[in-house]
Amino acid sequence: MTPISAMITPISTIPPLENGDKLTRIEFERRYDAMPQVKKAELIEGTVYMASPLRFRSHGKPHAYVITWLGFYEANTAGVELGDNTTVRLDADNEPQPDACLRIANGGQSRITEDDYIAGAPELIVEIAASSVSIDLHDKLKVYRRNQVQEYLVWRVYEGEFDWLKLKDGEYIQLECDANGIICSQIFPGLWLDKSALIAGNLAKVLEVLQQGLVSAEHQK
Repeated sequence: MTPISAMITPISTIPPLENGDKLTRIEFERRYDAMPQVKKAELIEGTVYMASPLRFRSHGKPHAYVITWLGFYEANTAGVELGDNTTVRLDADNEPQPDACLRIANGGQSRITEDDYIAGAPELIVEIAASSVSIDLHDKLKVYRRNQVQEYLVWRVYEGEFDWLKLKDGEYIQLECDANGIICSQIFPGLWLDKSALIAGNLAKVLEVLQQGLVSAEHQK
């Protein structure tokens, strides 16, 4: 007769990652690595956040537009690197997975680790948020500010708003559009955005304005 112990399916010694868990960054990574089926989980101020299924118009399409805009900039700018949903090790209690980030590859404030993660704060981070009640404009904002993310961009899709925040004297200030409705990065020369065109879904206009930034004197330097 087969022993009862042999009939019981062994349970993994690594507990599953659960939404709301309170973990250290090391334990968060251990559990995350043991669950390859999980595509996005973040540790914010020691609390685990796991993404719900993502909708097309409120996240998938805006995310694609942001990646296209930043990817075009990377393709025409030496020394920068774009990341899409890349895990970022910020500190002992925070390991976010921002929708997009842009970093200075050499001499910037982040680096790529031996196990292929970003350590330290990328100069620019973008998050696609449902609305102003999102964690992106509360706990994450505080974490990014404390860890010196220089520019933090949040697209509040349901509200039709796009916030471009610049770190100044330890606080985030809102960058405003110029007379032509364009916002210009203070960190990445030539990274220009027609905010209204982006919110309206006019990707052609977004790339047209970016191309103007790429031929500007500041970018040519």
